[in-house]
Amino acid sequence: MNFTSKLPDVGTTIFTIMSALANQHNAINLSQGFPNYASDQKLIDLVNNAMNSGYNQYAPMAGNLDLRLAIANKYQRLYNSTYHPEKEITVTAGATQAIYCIVSAFVRPNNEVIVFKPAYDCYEPAVEVNGGKVIPIQLSAPDYKPDWNKVASKLSSKTKMILINSPHNPSGTIWSKDDMLQLQRLTEGTDIIVLSDEVYEHIVFDGEQHQSACLFQGLKQRSFITASFGKTFHNTGWKIGYTCAPEYLMQEFRKVHQFNVFSVHHPSQKGIADYMEDANTYLGLNQFFQQKRDLFLSLIKDSKFKFTPSKGTYFQVLDYSDITDENDVDFAKRLTTEFGIACIPLSVFNLNQKDDKVLRFCFAKTDETLLKASEILNKI
Repeated sequence: MNFTSKLPDVGTTIFTIMSALANQHNAINLSQGFPNYASDQKLIDLVNNAMNSGYNQYAPMAGNLDLRLAIANKYQRLYNSTYHPEKEITVTAGATQAIYCIVSAFVRPNNEVIVFKPAYDCYEPAVEVNGGKVIPIQLSAPDYKPDWNKVASKLSSKTKMILINSPHNPSGTIWSKDDMLQLQRLTEGTDIIVLSDEVYEHIVFDGEQHQSACLFQGLKQRSFITASFGKTFHNTGWKIGYTCAPEYLMQEFRKVHQFNVFSVHHPSQKGIADYMEDANTYLGLNQFFQQKRDLFLSLIKDSKFKFTPSKGTYFQVLDYSDITDENDVDFAKRLTTEFGIACIPLSVFNLNQKDDKVLRFCFAKTDETLLKASEILNKI
């Protein structure tokens, strides 16, 4: 059969490559963003209870209502922001599915979508497969702060969407209140949709506050927020997330969502809803992960790696420029094969694979794993 690929440049992801190398060389895997410790047994028990209580058939297309109510209550508690549980919240098969369906619902051929680089690798293919054109804006290490004059220069009548991510994967930085106000100002009076990837919203450090798009009324009225229970509750394999948006946007999203997955695992939704009755299940994450970040950094403070402490997410970027002039992909592979520790090179997420000599390490690991990893890093 003859055909033309809709994604001709998509190959094996760096996550797959580095994890395969880690497995092959029995290396400590700090590359992919998932915990190596168990989910809370209470949550597992609640999901099992949901199964035993009959939650084994299709959930409503928009998601289990108890879970949507729990999400609405969370936004009210954290941000004093209201989303209608029946009209403005949809449960999804992880945040990636939410992002794909949002883009599919609104991006048409030749529409432009602004993406800030380094960017998580699911953003651009979703735009491209729907015929859109990615307008990349490169952020600069080490602070990865947006240049709003540059953003303004990239806006045009073709701009359909701006895709943002804070706390930011892979850099571990966060956007400030001023950044969000600048975005609100630039999009005011336009038809631009903002897609705000906030999967790490509960993982922000040093007393900083997560600046959700829902805190800014001008942004909220044009924004989708996507989130991930997998990131929040240490169970990425369950693939349960959600998206929130004003009703007029959510109606269009659901037209695509219902034919993409329709609904997602029902007992998990019910179990998570019951688990969220205790708000401490998500309110305590900042402290939990800050302790892990601080432990990791204290253990490698005398190494040759340089760093600015992560502001959010469970990733830490390390600068290796005092160690070698190798490009980051080659060095990351050598760390895996020769030293037994796997990480992610940031250049693969950058425009033109810009190499800043930095690597991303995941610290959502047991203290024992972080101690073993530090012993390796201190010898390099």
